Amino acid sequence: MMADMEPGDRSPVPTAPTAPTAPASPTAPADRRVADIDVVLPVRNEEATLERSVTELRRYLDTDFPFRAVITIADNGSTDRTPQIGAALADRVPGVRMLRIDEPGRGRALRAAWTASDSPVVAYMDADLSTGLDALLPLVAPLLSGHSDVAIGTRLARGAHVVRGPRREVISRGYNLIVRSVLHNRFSDAQCGFKAARRDVARELVPLVEDDGWFFDTELLVLAERNGFRIHEVPVDWVDDPRSSVHVTRTALDDLRGIARLVRRLASGGGRTSGRPTDRRPVSNRELARFAGVGVVSTLVYLALFVGLQPVLGTYLANAVALVLCTLGNTVVHARFTFGVRGTFRVRDEVVGVTAVALVSIALTSIALAVVAALAPGNVWAQVLGVSVACAVAAFLRFVVLRAWIFRSGRRHDAVPGTSSSPATAP
Repeated sequence: MMADMEPGDRSPVPTAPTAPTAPASPTAPADRRVADIDVVLPVRNEEATLERSVTELRRYLDTDFPFRAVITIADNGSTDRTPQIGAALADRVPGVRMLRIDEPGRGRALRAAWTASDSPVVAYMDADLSTGLDALLPLVAPLLSGHSDVAIGTRLARGAHVVRGPRREVISRGYNLIVRSVLHNRFSDAQCGFKAARRDVARELVPLVEDDGWFFDTELLVLAERNGFRIHEVPVDWVDDPRSSVHVTRTALDDLRGIARLVRRLASGGGRTSGRPTDRRPVSNRELARFAGVGVVSTLVYLALFVGLQPVLGTYLANAVALVLCTLGNTVVHARFTFGVRGTFRVRDEVVGVTAVALVSIALTSIALAVVAALAPGNVWAQVLGVSVACAVAAFLRFVVLRAWIFRSGRRHDAVPGTSSSPATAP
């Protein structure tokens, strides 16, 4: 187990075994106290900037950061002088240590460093310090207090300030849009190189993550959300480093393959931790009663709209308009009253789910109206009876969709005041 350092300590340079996920374990003095935060810098071929970055970060931690922190340089497969520079820094600078992993991969470096750390909170940031260091305290404070389980920096929330070229901006926003559309996550920025987690949470989640490269971040966050962990978002100041060695196009393609793999894994029921609350809660009698109460009121409103609009719009169009209006209102009320979701209701985040609910209801009631038209043409009461039965069937399907998809956990996504982060369960 790799121990944390205090200023004044010196660490030997461990060398990891050839297994990609097995970190080295240097021997630590018995009187060495554990740091509150372990800040990992995953590096690969960073000889030009490593010393400057470590010196700047260590200075900030010593002068402006209120908690004890150690810096772990996690080299993963460098072929330049990065390992030698890191070893010299660990030997010369108090509160800095070095971890060497033979194979490349940012995820592999984080897996080794985080699972070997003894600090209560483990974090990481890009080695070029693209993210403003003033965001580090807001990132880790909710984890130290126990308010949240995972914390991420976001470049896409209100309050963030980002400087980067248009190509990277388009790729980043496009990637996060794809992730949100396919995986239905609520966090806003999957790949900002500025994240932290409680150590116990990291040790539960990291073994579930299969990717060892750049997709590690996205997979970790999706699994955290699916397993009911609380995610805290912090808007950051972020300046793109034009000298970055990251191959954007190749990384984007690898990430798309990672998304496809993760979709298949989640669809088969994988990616679950043991002994943790998940988004599959048992149905309570109170929840059923509230859903039924809202459903009765919603059905009465629908019937009134349907009967009132029919002379003007015709049978089928009146049915569709009444159902769309009631579905939107019904979903908002269910979010607050039935499923206990807190936060801002944003239909655009789950427009597919809400639209599916409305289309199913329209299809069922339209079939009922067609049957009534064939059996009892012109009979308004027969129409009311037919659509009432269809609405009852649609209500059951609506309950399943709302509970299992749109309002999965009834828990909101934590974010600092003033950000535009969406609730974890509110559409």
